[in-house]
Amino acid sequence: MKLLLGLSRAIDAMNERIAFVADWLVLLSCLISAGNAFSRYAFNISSNAWLEIQWYMFGAVIMLGASYTLKRNEHVRVDIVYANVSTRRQIGIDIFGFILFMLPATIIMTYLCWPIFYNAWHMGEMSSNAGGLIRWPVKILLPVGFFLLSLQGISELIKRIAMVTGHMKADLHYERPLQ
Repeated sequence: MKLLLGLSRAIDAMNERIAFVADWLVLLSCLISAGNAFSRYAFNISSNAWLEIQWYMFGAVIMLGASYTLKRNEHVRVDIVYANVSTRRQIGIDIFGFILFMLPATIIMTYLCWPIFYNAWHMGEMSSNAGGLIRWPVKILLPVGFFLLSLQGISELIKRIAMVTGHMKADLHYERPLQ
C-alpha cells in the first residue's frame, strides 16, 4: 500500500502542476478577450486567430483542470445522497463510482479521442475560418485531459482503498454548493 500511496502522491503532484497552468490560462484568456474586444471596437481590427485561441484556452482550462477538480473532491455528485451518509459510506460510494463508472468512461474516452487528434495532426487540419489556427493543438487536449482524469481517478481510488484499510485518515471534505 505504501508504494501505491506514493504513486497516488505523484499523480496528485503532477495534476496540481498542470492545474497551475490551467489557472494562468484563465487569466491569459481574459486578457486576450479584453484586448480583442478593445481592438475590435476602438480600431475596428479583429482576427479569427485571436477568437480561436480563446476557445482553445477555454478547452485547455476544462480538460486540464478536470483532474485537479477531482483531486479536490469538487466534482459533480448526487449531493442529496452523498452529504447525508457516513464517511465510510461516502468512501464506498466513491470506490463503486470510480470502478464502475468514472474509470471505464475516461479510459474509453481517452481511447476514442486519440484518433480524432491523430487525424487532425496527420492531415494538418486547419480552421475553416479565414486566418484561423491549426486544429491539432486543441484536439490533443481531449485524449490528454481524459488520460489525466483517468490517472487522477486511479489516485483517488488508491486513497479510498487506503482509507478503508486504515492506511490513511479519511478526509473527504465536501461542501455542498450553495443554491
